[in-house]
Amino acid sequence: MKTVILTGGMGSGKTAVASYLKGRGVPVYDSDARTKSLYDRDPSLVPALEQALDTPLRDACGRLDRKKLASLIFSDLSAKARLESLVYPAVLADFRRWKRWHRPAGWTYGPVPFVVLESAVILSHPLFDGLGDRVVLVDAPESVRLSRCLSRDGSTPEEALRRIRSQSFDLSRVDAVLDNDGPLDTIPQRADDVFLNLFTIFAN
Repeated sequence: MKTVILTGGMGSGKTAVASYLKGRGVPVYDSDARTKSLYDRDPSLVPALEQALDTPLRDACGRLDRKKLASLIFSDLSAKARLESLVYPAVLADFRRWKRWHRPAGWTYGPVPFVVLESAVILSHPLFDGLGDRVVLVDAPESVRLSRCLSRDGSTPEEALRRIRSQSFDLSRVDAVLDNDGPLDTIPQRADDVFLNLFTIFAN
């Protein structure tokens, strides 16, 4: 089974593309959701974070206080780096376990010869270098991305724009760009155009 990395910045529509692919039978690893679940599934992870960050991170029920963790890493780049040094290896191991359980699934055109790893940050971390056989970047004009962000999360235009512009992608590492500047009902055709090409490449 091959691995296709699906990446893109805020408001690009990456998650909508991933949802469409999943609905078509393509196995999709949602790195954000899986990372959040790791805090509950891996009993060693939260204690290790507390030690690395030198602060309690659990609430009264003994579960990770996600708001406290977020406030720590967003205000302290050193804390963010320490978190990533613990969490990202756990995510990589989790993805590899997840992939071993997946076999080619049925699609209109036959068994799907790849899984999709959805992640906005994967290209910026050397730990994940070489993990994907192909990289697909979902992209849209900045104005479109800004409009989507403002409509969904209630942030100010200034804050949303700052977060959008903080993300960058090395196009030399991207094999295909999925332009997603249209409405949601255009995603199936745009996604098929890109992923059926990969389907053909990997199936041969």
